[in-house]
Amino acid sequence: MRVDLNADLGETVDGMPTADDEAMFAVISSANIACGGHAGDSTSMTDAVERAARFGVAVGAHPSYDDRANFGRLRRDPAPVDLRDSIAAQLAALAAAGADVLYVKPHGALYHAVIDDVGQARAVIAAVADFSARLGRALPVLGLHGAVATAAKSAGLPFVQEAFLDRGYTALGTLVPRGEPGALVDDPALVAERALRFTRDREVEAVDGARIAVDAASLCLHGDTPSAVAMARAVRAALDTAGVDVRAPW
Repeated sequence: MRVDLNADLGETVDGMPTADDEAMFAVISSANIACGGHAGDSTSMTDAVERAARFGVAVGAHPSYDDRANFGRLRRDPAPVDLRDSIAAQLAALAAAGADVLYVKPHGALYHAVIDDVGQARAVIAAVADFSARLGRALPVLGLHGAVATAAKSAGLPFVQEAFLDRGYTALGTLVPRGEPGALVDDPALVAERALRFTRDREVEAVDGARIAVDAASLCLHGDTPSAVAMARAVRAALDTAGVDVRAPW
């Protein structure tokens, strides 16, 4: 068995980190680095690139709406050309910090918007495709299936499905919206059990008890969750003990 363990990191706000990046980098295999839209700056990006090299972690870009005030968690409706330009600038910023960008994962409200909004999905993928052309290789896009997966395929970009260890699922297989009961999962033991279930059984238990089929190559933990480090360590220990090869797929 093999799986990727990713986390959203480098999410510095006004010079203050929102996660214990040093501890998280020690146990994950891929890091989604904030590149200025919702959080992050040139210093945090450079620091993240250094940590990734030190711990042997793959670096992915984690672009979002230009919305630092709401941490990128408020859905927007930008013009496609503006969204494309914004994503392009964020990818370029991470590359300028010295990153060998290996994949792209949208953040927050944008992540969810590109699942069902064809226009926004195409704008994001257009920016990734342009960046890929400059690199000379097709960058994979990490996310949930929907419009973004279709757009990625049309642009010749690989799409990688992920699952969330610290978020609740509805019976429809979607994430429980933040703020609703069951949206967040923060018990390290439960999260570790979910990691094994995702990996071995390809399923997760929804908040109503339903068993949801999930075929994911990468498992996500949010670095800004209060118990993120404890959860990440518990997950990594459980996967290692079970003989799961935790490795980036990029």
